[in-house]
Amino acid sequence: MIESDPKEAYMLFSPWGKRKGGFLARMFVFVLGALENMGFVANMSTMVLYFKLVMQFDLSASSNTLTNFMGSVWLLSVLGAFISDTYLSRLHTCLTFGTMEVLALMMVTTQAYAKDMHPDPCRKSSCVKGGKASMFYTSLCLLALGAGGVKGSIAALGADQFDRKEERGKKHLASYFNWFLLSTTIGSIVGVTVIVWVSMNKAWYWGFFIGTMAALVGFIFLALGKSFYNFQPLGRSPFLKIAQVIVVAIRNRRLSIPKNTDDLYEINDEDRDPSEEKLSHTSQFRLLDKAAILHEGMTPEPWKVCTVTQVEEVKILTRMLPIIASTIIMNTCMAQLQTFSVHQGYFTDPYIGSYKFPTASIPVIPLVFMSILKPIYEFVVVPFARKLTGHPSGITQLQRVTVGLVLSIISMAVAGIVEVKRRNQANKNPLQPISLFWLSFQYGIFGIADMFTIVVLLEFFYKEGPSGMRSLSTSFTYLSLSFGYFLSSIFVDLVNSITKRITPSKQGWLHGDNLNDNKLNLFYWFLAILSTLNFANYLYWASWYKYKKDTSAESGTNLRHRMDRSCHDNEETTQILK
Repeated sequence: MIESDPKEAYMLFSPWGKRKGGFLARMFVFVLGALENMGFVANMSTMVLYFKLVMQFDLSASSNTLTNFMGSVWLLSVLGAFISDTYLSRLHTCLTFGTMEVLALMMVTTQAYAKDMHPDPCRKSSCVKGGKASMFYTSLCLLALGAGGVKGSIAALGADQFDRKEERGKKHLASYFNWFLLSTTIGSIVGVTVIVWVSMNKAWYWGFFIGTMAALVGFIFLALGKSFYNFQPLGRSPFLKIAQVIVVAIRNRRLSIPKNTDDLYEINDEDRDPSEEKLSHTSQFRLLDKAAILHEGMTPEPWKVCTVTQVEEVKILTRMLPIIASTIIMNTCMAQLQTFSVHQGYFTDPYIGSYKFPTASIPVIPLVFMSILKPIYEFVVVPFARKLTGHPSGITQLQRVTVGLVLSIISMAVAGIVEVKRRNQANKNPLQPISLFWLSFQYGIFGIADMFTIVVLLEFFYKEGPSGMRSLSTSFTYLSLSFGYFLSSIFVDLVNSITKRITPSKQGWLHGDNLNDNKLNLFYWFLAILSTLNFANYLYWASWYKYKKDTSAESGTNLRHRMDRSCHDNEETTQILK
């Protein structure tokens, strides 16, 4: 048995050692996650009311403006991920897009402060015109670009601080995403309580200003940790590598795949790109294997033949696509909690005794649940499940997503029931609406669903993604969020259009400004039914999915097996000689 140097082991795992990465490097990421999310989540909670009350949008337009903005944020995270994988380090990507985000927040704050930049009331769905509209939409587009770029690279920056070749590093990586979610949750709690209260009770611009300063401090703090970070080598463009596999596979479509897969083209580890990790051949998507067929006498060139590893990278991304698609509907449901549920809260009784609880602060309830349940899950549930299953995360990522999808269905069903109670009471006695805290049921259930789903998908896509595309694959979580928000806008317009034609009143379920005249409960139940059908679809793809083989772990296991076998053979030889 080979003994390791205790000092070397200490330097490897100690946060204060000379080696880069580790606990201290991750702390800078956690601080930015908390501070940047503080203003971001507060804006998500209040912007739908800001659009309606200050920028003079009607009910549907304010909801769709927010969901389109959020969809753009998550979609642009793919751009940030692509840049951080290929052109800039994850740190420099965060700081570059962070500068844009802070600048955009300053523009939003300025427009909220200057009353002459507010539109005059009108009877249209949107009253913003001219220079006011230019300022408004420019700030939103720049904010979406900045926030998206940051979110596409920040999670992967923290995960890069682990040595994934070590068993201990794998366990820490499984825990990292839970702690990353906890840090953003703590920032969110401050955002939806303190900042939201300031926005709704003092002035809108003060809330935006606090969020701007928090983000600025967070990015400065992240930059101060530069000397502690472990930087992963940049790889070739992931989109170029994908295109090469597809083009070569199509070109070789008439060729037969060798019976022995060892005959497929692969390069030596010495010639491999530093960002690339060798992958073993898998049997799925056999047509793509044709890209790795090397003709006799052919000189290996990128657009003529691809390596097995390059083909397997495309296979991994292809296997992920159904998982992404199966989680979109859940994120469509989440969009309702940041739009229509906030409108619901505006028509409820917000008082606790003499204290007026800010309507947009209701998301603090699931956030508090998450901040309490996350440590319990990490310190109690995971170690117990790990002993039973042997899995570093206790149970697999896709099994945890299953729990989240079920809870999201329940949340939408409960939201419809609560809306019936709220509307009936409002029509019966408008002066005595139901308490705001009836909404805590739908928020609380979905908060737990979010805990089981979003952070797990980050971990899943990071661990399963190709080594040179980890930011890009991690951003698939945000891609699902993006499509979910955009789909919410489509559903709102589509449902309004269809129900306007078929209902006796000739009014859509979500028309106008008065929520008490609408059928929001039917829209919630429509999403619950759609989520149930989507859940059946997800179960199929989750059972079909094959996890990536850990080549480094297998190599280490085989090495230890050979060493143990060698020691055993030496002992037997010694006994024979004796």
